[in-house]
Amino acid sequence: MSTAIPAPLVPRPAPKTDVSVLVPAKDEAENLPLFMEQADATFRSQPDISFEVVVIDDGSADNTWPVLEQLARRYPFLKLARHRSRRGIADALRTGYLHATGRVLVFYPADLQFKPEDIPRLVAPILADEADMVTGFKEGKYEKALVSGIYNRLSRLLFDVKVKDLNSVKAYRREIMDGLPVRPDWHRYMVVIAAAQGFKVAEVPVPLYPRHAGRSKFATWHRIPIGVLDMISVWFELRFGQKPLLLFAMLGFSVFGLGVFAGLLALARLWIYGIGQRWVWSIIQTCILLGSVFFATGMLGDQIAAQRAQLREIQRRLDEQRQDDERDRR
Repeated sequence: MSTAIPAPLVPRPAPKTDVSVLVPAKDEAENLPLFMEQADATFRSQPDISFEVVVIDDGSADNTWPVLEQLARRYPFLKLARHRSRRGIADALRTGYLHATGRVLVFYPADLQFKPEDIPRLVAPILADEADMVTGFKEGKYEKALVSGIYNRLSRLLFDVKVKDLNSVKAYRREIMDGLPVRPDWHRYMVVIAAAQGFKVAEVPVPLYPRHAGRSKFATWHRIPIGVLDMISVWFELRFGQKPLLLFAMLGFSVFGLGVFAGLLALARLWIYGIGQRWVWSIIQTCILLGSVFFATGMLGDQIAAQRAQLREIQRRLDEQRQDDERDRR
């Protein structure tokens, strides 16, 4: 009986650009011309590094798209992508990743609170093979400092990542994107996910400036409870996402064992003293039932985790195929 030999993998073409700057833009028509002007000046000052900018119009209601089309005719390094409706920063960054050709990706907002002149400092440790991801530590006053401080302290406590600012501009290798979950909030946890997967994370100070024009798209206070719940969800994903049976089996055996032990004590008390209490037997039955449910949940969770791993691999291959198709069309 012959055994089929799998076809060899065809090597994918190497990225054509050193750095791709991914810029999600929602109603940023007033900021984009100056952003591109400053980016052009910065790129010209770095002749040894090839740059491109991928701006993702995330369902803008102003003149962002017409402005981008005009800027694309002026700046050859500018690429455009568009969402017809708002899909959020995470989807915008993934769209930008699929359009980008750089081996290093940079997440940079369009509001000019961070100047393009600081992009080379962000990518330098990665290009020098000193780090896999670099996050910017914000220097300067900003209105969401309290919320950001709470988020960063909780994140350091839960994830033990030794950086001061986890939710800022970032530069990272392309391969980091492969391990990121496809969910609406993954961009806020890129640093902790990358660190959990063994990538080396570094931090550089980046000045923060007042917004050039327009207003922030994000509310402040109502994001705190949402952010905390998201953080717990990511912690659970990193700790038990691949092997949920570890958690639920431990809980199940503990509760089940407690019920069995209490049952044996109750039987001994009944046999020795002839005294029994109905409420004790209700607790015992509850413990045994909960323990069985926890264990069954863990078994089911393990099956779901295996399916998720397969879906993640399919998603990765589809993303690679889209990138190859984009390169072929170019």
